[in-house]
Amino acid sequence: MDYSLLIPPLLAGLIVLATHAPLGKQVLARGIIFIDLAVAQLAGLGVIVMHVVEDTPSGFEIQIAALLMALLGGLLFLWLEARWVSRLEAMIGATFILSAAAALMLLASDPHGGEQLKELLAGQLLWVTYDDLVLPAILTAGILLAWRYFNPAESSVLFYALFALAVTTSVQLVGVYLVFSSLIFPALGTYQRDDVKPAYAIGGIGYATGLTISLATDLPTGPVIVWSLAITATMGGLLLHYVRKGSG
Repeated sequence: MDYSLLIPPLLAGLIVLATHAPLGKQVLARGIIFIDLAVAQLAGLGVIVMHVVEDTPSGFEIQIAALLMALLGGLLFLWLEARWVSRLEAMIGATFILSAAAALMLLASDPHGGEQLKELLAGQLLWVTYDDLVLPAILTAGILLAWRYFNPAESSVLFYALFALAVTTSVQLVGVYLVFSSLIFPALGTYQRDDVKPAYAIGGIGYATGLTISLATDLPTGPVIVWSLAITATMGGLLLHYVRKGSG
């Protein structure tokens, strides 16, 4: 196997984890588990709409369309949180299923619609190039700086804005499934720890293991990494539990 092929997709995974590990902890703390699926699906819907409107949209146009849809979703959830917090999770789920249904209807007459939908959900991580990483890396650095100097935990407006930007950046790199997995599994594996470093470790090991298995077995990369992240988070969570229990 040529392991050099894994370097760009692994870097893509690490770029995604850089923002998704701390955001995932906020998602669990706020009890809005499915917001990542909903916002990622909305960003993907923006990509599909742009392809429907124009035959060959530019990368900039696609990014703007995806970001606008994600920001609209963030604004909607911010408004719902202020008024119907008890029904927020149900509203998030409804938004996800409606945007997914809209994507299916828009792609119904496209002969390549099935392939586009598959790429949106599972991603094409193994084919990421170094050039594909430049803009996501810049945006990720900006998000991390905002996270460092402001406190999204105390500002719903900032949290939803950063969340929309992070998901827009990652969904086109790794797909909806891995956006959800990168947010939730590392956060679940380190649920009782405030330190984000173990979440980064779980995510990095999960991506590296999944990519290696995918390359060795020729299985689809996205689903393999989803399972790898889940197993790594379970094992990491158990290890952290026993370490904490032993030290206590």
